[in-house]
Amino acid sequence: MRLLLVNPNTNAATTALMIGIAQGAAPAGVTIEGATAATGASLILDATMLAAAATAVQALVAAADLAPYAGVIVAAFGDPGLAATRALTSLPVTGIAEAAMAEAASHGRFAIVTTTPLLVEAIGARAAAYGHGAAFAGTWLTAGDAGALMADPGRLEDALEATIRRAMAEAAPDAVIIGGGPLAAAAAALRPRLPVPIIEPVPAAVGLALRRAAGTPPG
Repeated sequence: MRLLLVNPNTNAATTALMIGIAQGAAPAGVTIEGATAATGASLILDATMLAAAATAVQALVAAADLAPYAGVIVAAFGDPGLAATRALTSLPVTGIAEAAMAEAASHGRFAIVTTTPLLVEAIGARAAAYGHGAAFAGTWLTAGDAGALMADPGRLEDALEATIRRAMAEAAPDAVIIGGGPLAAAAAALRPRLPVPIIEPVPAAVGLALRRAAGTPPG
């Protein structure tokens, strides 16, 4: 079985990182292949960039040969273009925010920790749209410039860990989502350091995409 992971930003290195994370989460016999948006931003930081990414995802999927694939993953945390992309294909299309929120909500109340302050409103709207309003405890932001954090993996991990601990102290969530596809490697590193489930959006999406491809109910 093959899944297509679509990176809505233009950074091919990010695509490769997310493919590696997704492949590591996939069972034997499943291959994850990637495609990178041709237009838009290299890092999605605000609502304008998110809208441009939605257009780029739609264009990429519309032009792609999807015949070899059992499903498509939209791999940016705002799930840009998710609904419109579903209208382009009969394949199941899964968003990483959609999947992460579903997994987190299975534990109870959940918090989201991310690096992008200008996307907080969009994140909250996604949680409500997916039916998780009652379980959503809010979004907590790392300190400092998102681009600078992304360029320094050690600093990024430290900033995310500090912010997760702040969210835990302030809201006592049952689970925490690391909100961003490009944050996948940091999320994996943080899991063993923290006492609550840390939800990684990319592996969550792989699991949900496979269940949908197999025709089994999400859960």
